[in-house]
Amino acid sequence: MIIQKPRAERSLDFDLHGIVGVRLENASSEDADVVRRQIGALEHPLNRAPDVIVRFEDEVPLSGLKFVEYGRTGFTEDGFFVLQSRKRPAIVRIAFDGIGGCCEIVCQRGVRAVPFLMAIVTMTALARGCVPLHASAFVHEGRGVLVTGWAKGGKTEALLAFNGRGAHYVGDEWILLTRDGRRMYGIPEFIRLQDWHLRQLPAVRRQVSVGRRAFFRAVRGMDRVHQVISSGAPGRFAPVKALGEALPALRRQLNVQLDPMHVFANAPHTVYARPETVCLMVSHGEPGIRVEPIDPKVIANRMAASNWYEQQPLIAAYLGYRFAFPERRSELLETAPAVQAEALSSALAGKEAWMVSHPYPCDLGALFDAMAPVCGDSRRDRFDHIPSASSVSTTWAPNVSGGVTA
Repeated sequence: MIIQKPRAERSLDFDLHGIVGVRLENASSEDADVVRRQIGALEHPLNRAPDVIVRFEDEVPLSGLKFVEYGRTGFTEDGFFVLQSRKRPAIVRIAFDGIGGCCEIVCQRGVRAVPFLMAIVTMTALARGCVPLHASAFVHEGRGVLVTGWAKGGKTEALLAFNGRGAHYVGDEWILLTRDGRRMYGIPEFIRLQDWHLRQLPAVRRQVSVGRRAFFRAVRGMDRVHQVISSGAPGRFAPVKALGEALPALRRQLNVQLDPMHVFANAPHTVYARPETVCLMVSHGEPGIRVEPIDPKVIANRMAASNWYEQQPLIAAYLGYRFAFPERRSELLETAPAVQAEALSSALAGKEAWMVSHPYPCDLGALFDAMAPVCGDSRRDRFDHIPSASSVSTTWAPNVSGGVTA
């Protein structure tokens, strides 16, 4: 007879640089791993009350549930519920009116991710005097570099390009900036890398399981075959059409999530630095990479819009909460756009700022060559040696099906 060991359930604290404290209650090792993937392995006992409490329970009652968005959110007399986590059924109760004070999240065990956890953490940071920025950050040659932009703009690509040349990892996806602009903090959540990233990073690619790499090769092979046969007579046959309909969903799976401490050779456990150079990444349809000066106020204004876009899923759920409980509200969420815009303008004021326009996908080596003259402290006359679109080109280009060709 097999005797199963009971799950270790405990209280566990995460301290995000003294800015935001997260406490897990009744967390099994599996529950704790779920949270680590979202906010990083920042376990440290809190010497103050937590800002976010995540409690795990074997069963969360749903008696008397009324739907707001059918199958996705709803409410009972006990509170507001999110019913999906990464497209899987879940039962999670969130007190949205506590965001900015102490927000309690109650999860039925088995969630793949705690819904809106990162968004709640970053909003809480805003209430604690730091503005969140959708960005990556690193230190190159002793100089702190903050890289920001719209989703798929090239933030992670810049981080990967510089990591391979000795830069020190600070963070990816979300960076917390002090309002005086003197310090930036990273949140070491798991990083999502695309297949085309991995093909340029052999050492990182070897960390991906053999089965996953085989899946990537199979999808690329099917993509190439479909491109060849779909343009001719065989393209009229039902199996070929079915393959074409399935490929977009398969291409979306050509990525993997990895612990940044395993991806970046110079990843410290204390991820903060002084931001000195700010780069706004923008993808374009031209074949080269261009780096040119930009007013940091323009970056602040653009990223205020980008931040608000990234936070829309949280705001949509909050509006559902207001529908369920009209008398309850979060003052922080109600005023967040104006607060973030003002804080970003203050944090980025006076910074050396550049706009980097590049193809997407791009060659990581070419991206480093283009950005290196404006990043780091060992260069001389850096303002006179900025590569232009005519002097830097990429060896990668998007194909007509949306995949990547070498």
